[in-house]
Amino acid sequence: MVVLGSIILKAIDDAIKDGVDIISISIGVSSIFQSDFLNDPIAIGAFHAEQMGVPVVCSGGNDGPDPYTIVNSAPWIFTVAASSIDRDFQSTLVLGNNESYKGSAISFSPLTLGKRYPLAFGEEVAANFTPASDARNCIPGSLDPKKVAGKIIVCTNEEPNVSRRIKKLVVEDAKAEGVIIIDGERETTPFDSGTYPFAEVGQTVGFKILRYINSTRKPTATILPSSEIRNFRPAPVVASFSSRGPGALTENILKPDIMAPGVAILAAVVPKIESFYGAPGNKSSLFSIKSGTSMACPHVTGAMAFIKSVHPHWSFSLIKSALITTASVSNNMGKTLTNTSDSSANPHQVGAGEIRPIKALDPGLAFDTTINDHLSFLCYYGYKQERIRSMSNTNFTCPKHSTEELISNINYPTISIGRLSQHEGPRKVKRIATNVGSTNATYVSSVNAPPGLVVNVVPMRLVFTQGIRQASFKVFFDGKEASKGYNFGDIRWFDGSHLVRIAFAVNIE
Repeated sequence: MVVLGSIILKAIDDAIKDGVDIISISIGVSSIFQSDFLNDPIAIGAFHAEQMGVPVVCSGGNDGPDPYTIVNSAPWIFTVAASSIDRDFQSTLVLGNNESYKGSAISFSPLTLGKRYPLAFGEEVAANFTPASDARNCIPGSLDPKKVAGKIIVCTNEEPNVSRRIKKLVVEDAKAEGVIIIDGERETTPFDSGTYPFAEVGQTVGFKILRYINSTRKPTATILPSSEIRNFRPAPVVASFSSRGPGALTENILKPDIMAPGVAILAAVVPKIESFYGAPGNKSSLFSIKSGTSMACPHVTGAMAFIKSVHPHWSFSLIKSALITTASVSNNMGKTLTNTSDSSANPHQVGAGEIRPIKALDPGLAFDTTINDHLSFLCYYGYKQERIRSMSNTNFTCPKHSTEELISNINYPTISIGRLSQHEGPRKVKRIATNVGSTNATYVSSVNAPPGLVVNVVPMRLVFTQGIRQASFKVFFDGKEASKGYNFGDIRWFDGSHLVRIAFAVNIE
């Protein structure tokens, strides 16, 4: 659905006039078509909202897992990635040899354990003159309906341009009894197949299914209805669809900002518009299970409202910082956050980490990113002063020295350096911390950096008293011995009870 920029701007203006406290926007163009900041209606509208004291939280996009796909990446926007939760939906598939396996799905399958159906691999039921690879992937037109009818079909997912929904429709239209999809990268998003029998398995289980098919003349199987799995592990996991950083417009701001639940979320729907996939005989529901960064975004919006209700005098910039610097980088197994490939997740995937609203109520320190920071950002990005003044309706004067690398110096709660040469020597980045915790506090810094990247914090101690609520520090990054490409880590400030974590991403060239 295409939404005109003028409509977006008017909607934001109307929301501000209505007196809203926070604006949540689950809209974004494809990363391929995103405009620069001052041609993007969401970025412009969000800036005006920020000027009026109304923060804007946006979904980061669903174009993952490729890098440079994050959208809504202006620093004045709170950009949200999506994660799974500790609940999963699984179908049980039972083979003719009584071996059973779990597959990801939301399916109200009418099949039962009492009856098995013929089981066939896609390439075995290919239409005439169809390449085996097409039939394996259940590409439209690749299967012979006469061979498919009445069977459960096994499809692979080697062709990423053919979605699970299309594969399901291909076999369903051919009168198959159900479908099993073998996916090399485990999807975090259970597919909602309605009443059609469906299960998605990984390569290990897929190999066992194919081995069974090849071991007998008449392989059979059944797919049982999905069941809810609670306390699922590991969780959270970065959703495969969640758009990744670094930002295509600038790599000197770390995006996404944070990650929140966005997979298999119970969401309100409009029954007359959205078809209801429910158990046979049930009436249309006002709710459905949905996935996307559009589901993650409202979680962060709600968290901001929650913190504002407890700390009404905090600016939303401080609240944003509190959520970012207290985010978790561990899953429910006590291990580092991962993606769907079971690799460790990095800040371009999760931002600062998974949202922890309760922890953010007492962050200790916060980083107040002001309107002047954002105006300076536009200067550093390369916009002319006249255009910035026109857009912002201010008389702001750009710093005399404005280069893109200075974007890293705006007072953001994370740090990103888009280019650092191994030969240029240490790069200095400045930050100002605001004490929002105990009146008298002393914070000591520590650094978690990859081998070869030298990170020094000056000073290493920040002392706050009743008369001193703010303190500045500098961080020096030296990539002389670092590996080329992005290096990720964090700087931590600790006062004995508050751990303030500043994630960083540094691209070594």
